[in-house]
Amino acid sequence: MQPPTIADVEAAQVRIAPYVRRTPLLRSEALDAITGATVVVKAESLQRFGAFKARGAFNRIASFTEAERARGVIAYSSGNHAQAVAGAARTFGVPAVIVMPSDAPRVKVDNTRALGGEIVLYDRVAEDREAIGLALAAARGLALVKPFDDPFVIAGQGTAGLEIFEDFGPVDVALAPGSGGGLVTGVALALTARAPGVAVWGVEPAGHDDMVRSLASGAREMNAPGVRSICDALLSDRMGAIPFAIARERLAGAVAVPDDAVRDAMRFAFRELRIVLEPGGAIALAAALTGAVDLKGKRVAILASGGNVDPVQFAAIIAA
Repeated sequence: MQPPTIADVEAAQVRIAPYVRRTPLLRSEALDAITGATVVVKAESLQRFGAFKARGAFNRIASFTEAERARGVIAYSSGNHAQAVAGAARTFGVPAVIVMPSDAPRVKVDNTRALGGEIVLYDRVAEDREAIGLALAAARGLALVKPFDDPFVIAGQGTAGLEIFEDFGPVDVALAPGSGGGLVTGVALALTARAPGVAVWGVEPAGHDDMVRSLASGAREMNAPGVRSICDALLSDRMGAIPFAIARERLAGAVAVPDDAVRDAMRFAFRELRIVLEPGGAIALAAALTGAVDLKGKRVAILASGGNVDPVQFAAIIAA
C-alpha cells in the first residue's frame, strides 16, 4: 500500500469527527522555563479510550466496506490500539478479536475486554503477534486493523497534527513517541504540509531505539527480543514499512531517552499539567525536559499520547 497524503489526513479528520475528541493543548510556565521555549502539550491522554489510537482505529474501521465490517475485525496490540479497535468496533456494531501480550498492563486488558473485545493472549518474547493475527484473520475471515503499518491508520493519527496547527498555528519543533511510527509520521505528514520547515522528532525508549538506528542506516532495523523499558506501548520489533518511508522524507530525526527520564516526565505531567500519563505517553515530554532536542527560543508541540497506566505502577512512580 502507498503512504497516505495530506488529502488522506484531511479526509480522515472529516470521517472521524463524530467519534473522537478534539483534545486540548496544555501550557505550563514551568515547562517553558525549563526548555526556554513556548510549548504546548497535546493531551491525547484525554482522547476516547485514553490514547491517540482512537483516531486511527475509527478511520480504518469506518473505511472498511459493509461486508468487511460484517465479518468482524482483528487487531494485535499491547493495549492502546487494542482498546481503540474494540471501542471503535463496538461503536459500529462490529465484533472484534484482539491479540494482546500476556504481560500487557492489567488495566489495558480489562478495558479492552470491557469494550467488548475477544482477547487472545500471546508471549511477547517467544511468539509473533503479527503471525498470530494474520492466521486468525484468515481462519475466521476477519478484517485486520494494523496498529501502524496502514495508510488509513496513519492518516487517522495525523489528524492530531492538523489540530495542533489549527489551534496553535505553525510550530518550529514537534516531538512524538516513536515505536511503530504511525503517530509520529502521521503528525509529521500533517505539520510539514501546513508549515514547511517544522522539525518533527520521534522519541523512543533507550534499548528499543530502532527508529534512531533505522534513520541512521537507511534500512528498517530490528530491536533485539526482550523487554528493556517500562514503556510497554513502545516495544514494537521495528518500524512499519509505510511509516519508515514517510519518516525518511519528513522526520528531522529520532532520539532515545531512559526510563528514569520517563518517570520524571510522568511526575512532571501530574504535578504541572494535572494529567495522568502512562510511560509511553510521557516519553516525548521526557525528551523535552532532558534537552534531548534543542528547543530554546522555539514554538514547540509535544504529543502526550496516552494515559492508560496501571494504577499501582503510577502510584509508585508518583510517590518516588
